Amino acid sequence: MLHTLNTLLAPAVMERLTLLLNHVLGSEAVATAKLQPHAGRTVELQLAGWPALLPPPPPLAFRVTPAGLLEWCGLERSAEPELSLRVDASNPAQLLARAVAGERPTVEIVGDAALAADVSWLMQNLRWDLAADLDRLFGPAVAGSLQRFGAAVAGGLQAALRQAGEWRDRLRPRR
Repeated sequence: MLHTLNTLLAPAVMERLTLLLNHVLGSEAVATAKLQPHAGRTVELQLAGWPALLPPPPPLAFRVTPAGLLEWCGLERSAEPELSLRVDASNPAQLLARAVAGERPTVEIVGDAALAADVSWLMQNLRWDLAADLDRLFGPAVAGSLQRFGAAVAGGLQAALRQAGEWRDRLRPRR
């Protein structure tokens, strides 16, 4: 049942994710300018070590458009991508918590050198200005409160991850 639900929801989730990625890319002219020369090329995100107990994620392959934005390639795997980004996803909860806390995962990049350089630059320099989006949606007073709440949650997640790591180290059998 969970796999059926995943199959039904995956396209909608991926379309929303694509909209979010394009919102972030479109907010910086330099980002779209870096991707425009790569129009038609495909970038794939591989989640290595994904737990078998969880439903498999949909294919995370995106094609660069002539405008320097991304389009999701859909559920069917097409030709070999020009660039593969491989992330260790053996612990998805920890990966998500670290992403929310602002930590970048280690990414292995394989493929076209020019595209890899530009995607690497984007990963290092492009940020979602969530505060500006909240300000546009809710006004400065509410946006400030939401931003402080988010910072507190992120700080709590970081502290919880640190504590979990310390517990893991204490409970790990010694040789």
